[in-house]
This record gives sequence, C-alpha cells and structure tokens, in this order.
Amino acid sequence: MSLIRRAESKDLQRISDLLLQVLTVHHEIRPDIFKGNCRKYNDRQILALIENDLRPVFVYEDDDGVVQGYAMCVLEQHPGNNILTDIKTLYIDDLCVDENARGTGIGKQLFEYVKAYAKEQGCYNLTLNMWEGNDRAIKFYRDLGLVPYKYGMETIL
Repeated sequence: MSLIRRAESKDLQRISDLLLQVLTVHHEIRPDIFKGNCRKYNDRQILALIENDLRPVFVYEDDDGVVQGYAMCVLEQHPGNNILTDIKTLYIDDLCVDENARGTGIGKQLFEYVKAYAKEQGCYNLTLNMWEGNDRAIKFYRDLGLVPYKYGMETIL
C-alpha cells in the first residue's frame, strides 16, 4: 500500500536521484543560472535534512516500496523581526515526483499531506518558489489553489 511518511536514511539514494531530476528541469529552463548534472544537496546534507525537525522531508512510497516523490520543507518564523509579524510558515523548499510517475496524482497527494502537516504545526501559510518558465509547475500549483504572493524580477546585463 502506498503511503506518505517522513523520510529516513534508507531513502537517501532515491531522494538523490530525484534531486537530479529537479535540477535537470531548472537547468533546461535557465542554463545561464543552473549547472547541469548536479544536485541541490549532497548526501551529507540530505541526511542532515532528514534528521532536522525544523526541515521535515516527506516521501511518497508506492506499493512496491519505491520512493516516487518527496517534499522538502522548512518551518519558518521571525519572532522579534522589525517588519514581519510573528506568523509561522511552512515553506516547501522542493517538491518532486519522479518523471515517470508525473500526472498520476502523487504530487497532489504530497502537497495535501504537507498542507495538513502545516496546519497541525499551527502554520499561518504554506509558501514555495518557482522559476519563471516552469509552466507545468506553475499550472500544477495554481490548480491546487495557490496564488502569487511576491515576485522576483531581473534584468540580464
């Protein structure tokens, strides 16, 4: 039976493989910014994230016990900040579904699981960032009801 659970050290290789898929998407969109054939986190960093309760990592495991997706999250709060209110936010640092399993509902299940987790943690909101040009991800998140809350802009010199 498929399930979503906190990541464990045994998931390291699969998470690493999926991180490579994510970076490939970003590299294809913005090769001027993203290197090819690399990962956002190395093995040591992934293992540290798995152990960090302030940066929970969740995985979707299929009926065969294979991790088909993950969501890396960060609990954020800014107590005593000069300009920001003291709300708690769950930021989705990365959400990936294996390229061979996309369109099967795994991403939506992961997102809904993370959303429920955020509510359990007393979070005010759930946030994430996407790169312009990642049209599939933009449509996916809009279909889930997310709306823009800030914009990053650039001019290439």
